[in-house]
Amino acid sequence: MPVPSRQSNTARIVIAKTALDGHWRGPQLVAHALGEAGYEVELIGMRQADEIIATASERQADLIGLHIGGHVAVAEQVIEAIRAALPEVPIFVGGVVPPWAKKRLEAMGVEVYPPGSQMRDIINAAARLTGFDPVG
Repeated sequence: MPVPSRQSNTARIVIAKTALDGHWRGPQLVAHALGEAGYEVELIGMRQADEIIATASERQADLIGLHIGGHVAVAEQVIEAIRAALPEVPIFVGGVVPPWAKKRLEAMGVEVYPPGSQMRDIINAAARLTGFDPVG
């Protein structure tokens, strides 16, 4: 499948859910806000690690966002798989993340945005992690 052509001056973000739960509002809001900020965003839904990796590779993602739905062990496995396959692609995580899990995930080198995080902080993190300035 051909890779979609890049618009000039954009960064691509792939957002996926790693847990089968009914919580879709957060990933949809984040995807929408990042799209409005000027990013090319693909919300791929509930996917396993190999599917996330394949999509991120195919789309030449500059950032991967994971909604973990409180399933920390699953998220850790997915993060490890992504790191092994795509070590250059930064990862950020959102969803229900207990404080103890936030520390563990951050120790893995991912940025963590639990419920209540400000959208501006997420957009700023995307800018910092991708090197794309949505404002300028």
